[in-house]
Amino acid sequence: MNKPITTLLFDFDGTLLDTNELIIQTFLSVLGRRYPGRFDREDAMQFIGPSLKQTFEKIDPEHVDELIEEYRALNKTLHDELVSEYDGVPETLRLLKARGLKMAIVSTKRRETILHGLNLMGIPDIFDVIVGLDQVTQPKPDPEPLELALSLLDSTPEEALMIGDNSHDIDGGKNAGVRTAGVAWSAKGEAFLASLEPDFMLQHISDLLDLTKEAVQ
Repeated sequence: MNKPITTLLFDFDGTLLDTNELIIQTFLSVLGRRYPGRFDREDAMQFIGPSLKQTFEKIDPEHVDELIEEYRALNKTLHDELVSEYDGVPETLRLLKARGLKMAIVSTKRRETILHGLNLMGIPDIFDVIVGLDQVTQPKPDPEPLELALSLLDSTPEEALMIGDNSHDIDGGKNAGVRTAGVAWSAKGEAFLASLEPDFMLQHISDLLDLTKEAVQ
């Protein structure tokens, strides 16, 4: 029998904050300057999820560091203008925290950028733990970031749920031995996430209130 879910591990981009347009526009701009006509919006959609290093190593292994630097500089400039909130996310996260659930962000983004996004959402103090790209050797889908978050939360895989919008989140959760939940608002679509066979599919962030009710009774 499954243990009650007491620990929630969240991806950030495309799960808690809608950064999809920001990511797409940044990639199109950076790659358009370097490789005119080679990449379109459909290509950029596929770059949502992996770390910048993972993506740029496939595109141009000789210039990975330069491309990452260009991307981060432009992304920072465009950030606040192009991101938007998903319905009910800040409110639901506050309710989950008030119930005493352990919560962490496990992202392929750097910690500094995650904190900026959380401030923008008005929830800088919700998460007990934030594991960003700069705190691990191997990003998702490697289990390292999830295992670090669980250790910092003093939690176990059996009581944890990984929530995300991409294959890296679902595969990372499975690799770490935790239950997984896809989000139906993923830019890649619910059908894509369903094909990865997560344990749950969230139609709205508030579905987590029901999924975790056993832990707070």
